[in-house]
Amino acid sequence: MRKCKFEDLIDDYLLNRLDEDKKKKYEEHYFNCPSCFEKMVERDELISIIKYKRDMIFQAEYVAEEAKGATWFEKIVSLLTPKQWAAAAVTTCLLLLVSFGVIFYFNSKPSFRLDKPDVRGGQIIIKLIPPVGVPSKIEWSKSGEDMEYKISINHNGVQLGSWTTQENFIALPDEVKSRLALGEKYSCEVKAFSPPGSLVAYGETSFKILKTE
Repeated sequence: MRKCKFEDLIDDYLLNRLDEDKKKKYEEHYFNCPSCFEKMVERDELISIIKYKRDMIFQAEYVAEEAKGATWFEKIVSLLTPKQWAAAAVTTCLLLLVSFGVIFYFNSKPSFRLDKPDVRGGQIIIKLIPPVGVPSKIEWSKSGEDMEYKISINHNGVQLGSWTTQENFIALPDEVKSRLALGEKYSCEVKAFSPPGSLVAYGETSFKILKTE
């Protein structure tokens, strides 16, 4: 299988080291590339684990081991007892199951539905950025010129927030982000209205908060 040319940007994207132009191009790409999406989920989990363990890794005793020529692998091995290795193996399996579950969920679930009688064939595709965790930005496909979009975030039939804009994106307010809880499932709806006020397109996507900052 040929390597995707965008794969080398995954780590820089997750570590926020891309300029705005490259960041925008990568975000437009991974939404349509299952391979990059899968690798990004895996690396995001790995980076989170490394950040969690960094204080242990860089303790003075391990710095001393480095002076003796110890490799990174030897340092990490020395951190874990047999029981911890067993726990790490179980955790790794669970992370893999969660990762594949997320990929299957987003690939199998439709990102829009057209069950509104006054919608004339318009389909809005919604993209959450980032795709895992609390979204900081919501984008959607344009439905034409001079459209007005109404967006809402809902949880168990309760509306957490709604907005109106003529752009095809919004930055999710901190007030709403603070109400999104780990493990909970939410829905995002986008409706497009023509200048006369007619509903011409509709989109909906569901998402689950798998991690928080």
